[in-house]
Amino acid sequence: MTNSSQTPTLDLPDGVAVTGDLRPGYEQILSRQALELVAVLHRALEPRRQERLTARAEVVRAVAEGQDLDFLPETAHVRQDPSWRVAEHAPGLVDRRVEMTGPTDRKMTINAMNSGARVWLADQEDANTPMWANVVEGPMNLRDAIAGTISFTSPQGKEYALTTTDQAQLPTIVMRPRGWHLDEKHVTVDGQRTAGGLVDFALSMAASARLQIEAGKGPYFYLPKMEHHLEARLWNDAFVLAQDFLGIPRGTIRATCLIETLPAAFQMEEILYELREHSAGLNAGRWDYLFSIIKTYRTRGADYVLPDRNAVTMTAPMMRAYTELLVRTCHKRGAHAIGGMSAFIPSRDEEVNKAAFEKVTADKQREADDGFDGSWVAHPGMVQTCLDVFDRVLGDQPNQVDNLREDVQVTAADLLDVRATPGEVTEQGLRANIDVGVQYLAAWLTGRGAVGIHNLMEDAATAEISRSQIWQWIHNDITLADTGETVSAELVERLVEEVVTELPGGAEQYAEAKHLFLQVAVADDYADFLTVPAYETMP
Repeated sequence: MTNSSQTPTLDLPDGVAVTGDLRPGYEQILSRQALELVAVLHRALEPRRQERLTARAEVVRAVAEGQDLDFLPETAHVRQDPSWRVAEHAPGLVDRRVEMTGPTDRKMTINAMNSGARVWLADQEDANTPMWANVVEGPMNLRDAIAGTISFTSPQGKEYALTTTDQAQLPTIVMRPRGWHLDEKHVTVDGQRTAGGLVDFALSMAASARLQIEAGKGPYFYLPKMEHHLEARLWNDAFVLAQDFLGIPRGTIRATCLIETLPAAFQMEEILYELREHSAGLNAGRWDYLFSIIKTYRTRGADYVLPDRNAVTMTAPMMRAYTELLVRTCHKRGAHAIGGMSAFIPSRDEEVNKAAFEKVTADKQREADDGFDGSWVAHPGMVQTCLDVFDRVLGDQPNQVDNLREDVQVTAADLLDVRATPGEVTEQGLRANIDVGVQYLAAWLTGRGAVGIHNLMEDAATAEISRSQIWQWIHNDITLADTGETVSAELVERLVEEVVTELPGGAEQYAEAKHLFLQVAVADDYADFLTVPAYETMP
């Protein structure tokens, strides 16, 4: 596999192939041990992964036929059993009052570690793109951060380094791998593509697990986009296999699950139960949750149509039900409840900046008052604002897991009450969806997964909401409140052309993104994830 003295050679296990380009240092991450672990996980779990993906489609089909989501009768015993609790809080995950999210490129890794957050969600998922270089270099950057050897010099000559190498003073790294639905086409086992999330997990474990343990913390993960507790069981089995393979005690791995799909909101306790030996809590992944509401109920008529994205706030009744149920569920089982991401980022415009900080403060105050143990921000400049709010509520306590919120009573109807969400569908909202969706996709296709647009840090969930809303509005003949026009494919195509001509940099640079956006926004058939066809366009 060598083309020159600069190209490393991989020691490949039987049945494993790597087709991605190899750069100096890649052999350290794509080690034989790492690739053996990929093979172990793939051979043990791939059939069940495919079964779970098929089961997701069956749920959507049942909803389309008129069957509503509900709490599962077959797991009532798990919800009703008061005796079980999740594992004790792991080292470095006792106090999580402010968590920063971001992609794992080298500069961002350093900035995140210097941010003052208690936890850094090192994102190999929605704030990242699965470009091959990111897949390999993300774990490399995390390894170097944990080892204290990371540095970076920008093209402009600016140098970045850690302010301290004392891991006790740095944020705890919690890596988010890709969801179950994404393949990794550059790594195959026995001729089959592997699961992107298991590749991310295996590369991280092999490179950094022991370093993290030696630093007094451990290998910790955020698990995205699950739709069923059996998907959590699949992850738990992956953890057991990996710990046994690497000779690490079971229970060393800890995972926080994002409740960011509507089906998962009905199975919060079951998800905690499946991962209880490895569980570190749940997170309210608000943006993907909205995407999932649209996706799951997309054909059920106007009662399940959300207004403009910017009109949907966390005070909407269905969102209050979802977040308060999450807090009660977590604290009932001794787990952390972590709030959602504030996407606002600092601006040079003082008025915009002032409004952004006020909104972040109000958002975090609501979460802290509701009982959340911490929350997310998307920029180092917002860390202190979130910290100040949770400091006032928590004081010297590391969390508020003892706030059981037994006053909360949430029904299935509460979680499904979409029509109680105030707001309208407007041309302005339609244009905003096109604007953000196309801009984001243009950046995504070049390898950037977290993009500042209109003073908000957008990730893949943004584009998913944008194109899904448009698809739903078209297929439910929604009328725009401000113009009286019915949303149609023709209207969307016309507005796309108008919006793209006004985007920064000129329309030409958005040609591929525009094509992809229209492909998933106006098609007759709905694509479950736009990142799946987009990934196929990447080398």
